[in-house]
Amino acid sequence: MTTGRKPALAVVGAQVSRDEELFGRAFDRWVIARFLVHLAPYRARIALAVIAVLFFVATQLMVPLIIRWAIDDALAAGDGARVLLVVIMGVFFSVVVVNYVSMFLLESIVGRIAGHLLFDLRRAMYAHLQVVSLGFMDQTEVGRLMSRLQGDVYALQEFLESSIFAIGDLVLLVGIISVLLLLDVRLASLTLAVLPVLIVVRMVWLPMARRAFLHARETSSAVNAALAENVHGIRAIQELGREGVNLDLFEEMAADNRNAHLRASRFANVLIPVVDLLTGCAMAIVVIVGGRLVLDDSLDIGVMVAFLFYVQRFFDPIRSLSIQYSIMQRAMAAGHRIFEVLDVDVEVRDRPGAIKLDRNNGAVEFENVTFGYVEDQPVLKDVSFQVKDGETVALVGPTGSGKTSAMALIHRFYDVWEGSVRVGGHDVRDVTQDSLGHHVAMVLQEPYLFTGTVFENIRYNRTGASRHAVAEAARAVGAHDFIMNLPKGYDTLLDQGAATLSLGERQLLSFARALVADTPILVLDEATANVDSYTELKIQQALARLLEGRTALVIAHRLTTIRGADRIIVLQDGCIIEEGPHDELMASGGLYSMLYRMNYASFDDIGNAGSLMSTGEST
Repeated sequence: MTTGRKPALAVVGAQVSRDEELFGRAFDRWVIARFLVHLAPYRARIALAVIAVLFFVATQLMVPLIIRWAIDDALAAGDGARVLLVVIMGVFFSVVVVNYVSMFLLESIVGRIAGHLLFDLRRAMYAHLQVVSLGFMDQTEVGRLMSRLQGDVYALQEFLESSIFAIGDLVLLVGIISVLLLLDVRLASLTLAVLPVLIVVRMVWLPMARRAFLHARETSSAVNAALAENVHGIRAIQELGREGVNLDLFEEMAADNRNAHLRASRFANVLIPVVDLLTGCAMAIVVIVGGRLVLDDSLDIGVMVAFLFYVQRFFDPIRSLSIQYSIMQRAMAAGHRIFEVLDVDVEVRDRPGAIKLDRNNGAVEFENVTFGYVEDQPVLKDVSFQVKDGETVALVGPTGSGKTSAMALIHRFYDVWEGSVRVGGHDVRDVTQDSLGHHVAMVLQEPYLFTGTVFENIRYNRTGASRHAVAEAARAVGAHDFIMNLPKGYDTLLDQGAATLSLGERQLLSFARALVADTPILVLDEATANVDSYTELKIQQALARLLEGRTALVIAHRLTTIRGADRIIVLQDGCIIEEGPHDELMASGGLYSMLYRMNYASFDDIGNAGSLMSTGEST
């Protein structure tokens, strides 16, 4: 049995569905390499941003030196002090202008690059998810994919913005240390003596803070999940009288979340006063030791003032780099999740030289098809049948017999394990997916309508369809009257899911959408299961006229809805056990005949068809 990459796909799906990690490694070569690929188009802009940040850092380092110049040289200049001060003021003004211009350019460039990166990553993920195999989507939670499209992309955007500034912080830190050592080695050594204390505090604080932040994130997720579940299930909650119990459970989770966030907040705030304390100690060293050196005439007063400015700025890049470290960890974890999705293999893709289907042939053929979703657990087992062009064939059978899976293979949502599925005389693996999509229209049991007008939803498959064609399709399925009763008729705006419409009305719109598509093959998968008997009768009458010359495959549990089919195929446990017209199956005395004579309204009314058959035969 050929299963392709099913095991690998299952592993990827399991990885995507696991609990999301907030922090990754501080530096991940694989993520950085993939990230740089997306940044390649912006190399020139990034280089300009780095130059801008270096100019900004240089001006930051020059300001204290200019102040030192003004104090020491102006005092010693005597009569030329006024001219020197004017020169110094001119230099100072020039430095401030360069500082402003470089910062403006830096923020503008980085902001534009980050915006483009956000767009590129979202577009890449969206485009990939549009074509990724349904096998992956079946094993992946939609909420987690949405999280990756939103939060994880923002994490990489934030990383890009912060990493440019981190370069500046590193250069500024090294520059301050270098200038301090050049100005006075003795005073610099005493001032930098506070650094080991900060390093020790950081090593103790970081693991504890990370655990606190993770717990806060986990409790927030639990609260949000409970809130969403209770909102969606409010009808059942009120029916079962669970309001008080659920409130107590929610209060417990919310209290845990509150305490976790308070703990995380304490850890987030504890480092700031420590840094401020160390800054104060360093400045005290400069004032006390530097002041004594000034009094002993072994240190210029301008140097001591410059030291004070540098010490005041020294801990700013340290504080900033501490934040960058957490941002980088989040970005590495987010990058893994994003690129993991982008690397999911598209299993169902056009083969080289794939052909376009001829719309004049609507024949369908299953030849020894074996297929399943999990390795070694086939849903369809060596299934073979033919549907002639223009023929209407119904598939019936208990839940899990493989009816919907067979229909999914016609549209090539999945590839078969063994055998072949032919549409229009061609193996679906040998034709383009685009032409196959315009060859087969499907109406599912759960209709899905998109945000937009009724008119736009009906012509969703054929955006060029005229208003007349849309209205004719709506009339054919009996939807025109209720549409005209809507506030703006066909121009009525529907929200996602069209919750303001009844389930039957939404199903009628999906019928109209399939008819507007005007495909040679129409697949109805339990399409009338959620409409009332009167609406179903209207649909059957409309379909009787509209299916002339069109191939139709109908899945139905209600036995009364498929009597008019040219042939009926009965599936059980993934195998065909009966096949033929209604009258022929009734005469054969098999499962179909027995269920029909016992007035079973649906195949779902039976628990085990096999045992029922045994009982029927014994009686």
